[in-house]
Amino acid sequence: MRGQRSRAALAWIVVLLAGAIAAALRYGLVEPPGLGDRCAAGGPAAPAWCGLRDLVVQGFLHDVYGAAALLAAALALLYRRRWSAALAASLGLLAIELYCYESGALALLVGALLLVRVNDPAWAAEPARRGQQDVQSEP
Repeated sequence: MRGQRSRAALAWIVVLLAGAIAAALRYGLVEPPGLGDRCAAGGPAAPAWCGLRDLVVQGFLHDVYGAAALLAAALALLYRRRWSAALAASLGLLAIELYCYESGALALLVGALLLVRVNDPAWAAEPARRGQQDVQSEP
């Protein structure tokens, strides 16, 4: 039981860490107007991280983060494992932070709900019964 709790906590920590990284990218690399002006100037005076900034900006302009989050959500629904749910929630949070909020919100919701579900001890105790319903022959 203790090992299961630590794995569940680790999954949520990964999701929060992905959100922190996305926030650092957005508020530290993309949004400050002075940084965009320095990169737009180009030439040898441009900072070395301008290439990374351009990749991040192109990623949300072409909805790469949203597509990756939706793919991860589909994988999470297919596999129903802790790692896939954490991946969907993490990429959903990353997509929300980086301006792909519609698809990111869906992936975050799917990932978080599945993460809660796979961390439920009652659900994990009976893997053979998942998806089956009890049917009584007489009321």
